[in-house]
Amino acid sequence: MKLSFKQIADNTSANIIFTNNTEGSFNISTDTRTIKNGEIYLAIKGENFDGNKYIEEAIKKGAVGYITSDKNNVFKDAQFGFYAENTEIVYLEIANFIRKFINPKVVAVTGSSGKTTTKEMLYSVISQKYKTHKSYLNYNNQFGLCRTILEMPEDTEVLIIEAGMRALGDVELISKYAQPDIAVLTNIGTSHIGLLKSRENIAKAKCEITKYLNPQGKFIANDSELMRKTNTFNGETIPVNIQSDGVIILRHDKNGSEFNYHKFDYKLNIQGEHNIENALLVIETGLVLNIEPELIRKGLLEYKTVEKRWEIDKTDKFTLINDSYNANPESMSAVLKTFLTLYDAPMAVVLGDMGELGEEAEHSHIEIGKLLNNYCNFELITVGNLSKLIYDNFEGKKSHHKTNEDVVKYIKNNLEKGTTILFKASRVMKLEQIVEELKK
Repeated sequence: MKLSFKQIADNTSANIIFTNNTEGSFNISTDTRTIKNGEIYLAIKGENFDGNKYIEEAIKKGAVGYITSDKNNVFKDAQFGFYAENTEIVYLEIANFIRKFINPKVVAVTGSSGKTTTKEMLYSVISQKYKTHKSYLNYNNQFGLCRTILEMPEDTEVLIIEAGMRALGDVELISKYAQPDIAVLTNIGTSHIGLLKSRENIAKAKCEITKYLNPQGKFIANDSELMRKTNTFNGETIPVNIQSDGVIILRHDKNGSEFNYHKFDYKLNIQGEHNIENALLVIETGLVLNIEPELIRKGLLEYKTVEKRWEIDKTDKFTLINDSYNANPESMSAVLKTFLTLYDAPMAVVLGDMGELGEEAEHSHIEIGKLLNNYCNFELITVGNLSKLIYDNFEGKKSHHKTNEDVVKYIKNNLEKGTTILFKASRVMKLEQIVEELKK
C-alpha cells in the first residue's frame, strides 16, 4: 500500500526535517539494492549494519524521500526527509497504520515448532472463503511483519502472520503492532532454551502473543499444563489436544492421515500425528472465522508441504525426505516417530546437530539416541559435533561423519538402491546440501 507524506507524518513518531514537495503517494523500501524510483527509503540501524549510510545512494537511485535516525547527515536533494530516534519503531508504526486502514481479521501463529506448517495450512483453508494474505515462508520477526503488511493487498479480508522469537518481548512486540483477532499457539517445547533458560520462560514468551489480542478474540492453543498455567488471556481460550475425546484417527500411514473431529471427517496428504495436531488448530480457527466444515476439509486436503519440511524427492536410487529446515527435541522426536513407524526397510536416518539448546544440548542429543533404540530395520547416519552423542547412544547399525561431503560419499557408496532416507537437523547444519548432491 502506498502512503502519503501526511499519513506518515500523522501516524508515526517520525519528525519532519525538511520539505520541498510533499505531493503524491509512495511505497516504503528498506533496501537500497532493490529500491525503485519514487519510493521512500527507511534507514534501519541494526547491530551489524547502519542503513543511514546509504541514504545518498537511495536518493541517487530515485528515492523521493527518506526516514533517518542520523541527525548529522541530511540530504536536502530529496522531496522530503523525516527523523526518528528509532526507525525500526517507525517501520512498525507504518505497518500498524496499514493494518488498521485495511482492517482485515488478523490471525497470528506462534509456537516452538510447526509455526510455518500451521500458517501455510491456515492459508490453504482460509483462502477457500476469504481474500487472504500471509507472511512469506518464515518472515516471522518484526521486520517480516512489516514487510508482510506493507505488501498486503488493500482488499485483504484475513491476514495470517507468523510470530517467532529469540528472547522475551519479541512476540509481544509483534502482537502490539499486529493486534491479532485470533492467536494460535502450536506448542511449547524447548526450542531456544539455550537463550531463555527454561520451558517456563519459553511458555511466557509464546503466550505474549495474547498481550494485544482483541479482548473479543480467541486464543486457540495446543493444550498442556504449562500453557494453562502461563496463559493470562482474559478472553476465550480454545484448548486443542489430539488425545481428547473429540478426535478419532481413522487412518495414519505414509500416504497421509484421515481423522474425525467433532463428527466431521478430514484428510491430510502429509504424514505425522504432529500434523494432525496442527490441523486441529486450523480447524478451530476456520470455525471461529465461520468457514464451513466442507471448505475446511477441502483446504486441508489441498495443503502441500513447504520447502525443507517433509519435502519428498525420488532419484534413480533413493527416496529422499528432507525435513532439514530446523530441529528441536520435540520436532525431531515427532518426525523420527512418524518416519520409523510408517516406512519400511531399507531405511536410513541422517541426523545433524540441534542448535540453541544451551545446557540442555548434550542431554537432548543423548535422549534422541536412546529414543532410536525403540526402532529397528534402519541405519543411523550422523554428522556434526553434538550429533555424535546420538550416535554414541544408539545400539544399531550406524556411522558418524564430520562433514556433509563425507555423508554424500558414504550414502552413494554404502546404501542399497531403494533406500528411503530422512534428513533432520537445525538449519545451521545445511543438510539440504546432501539432498541436492544426491539429487544430481
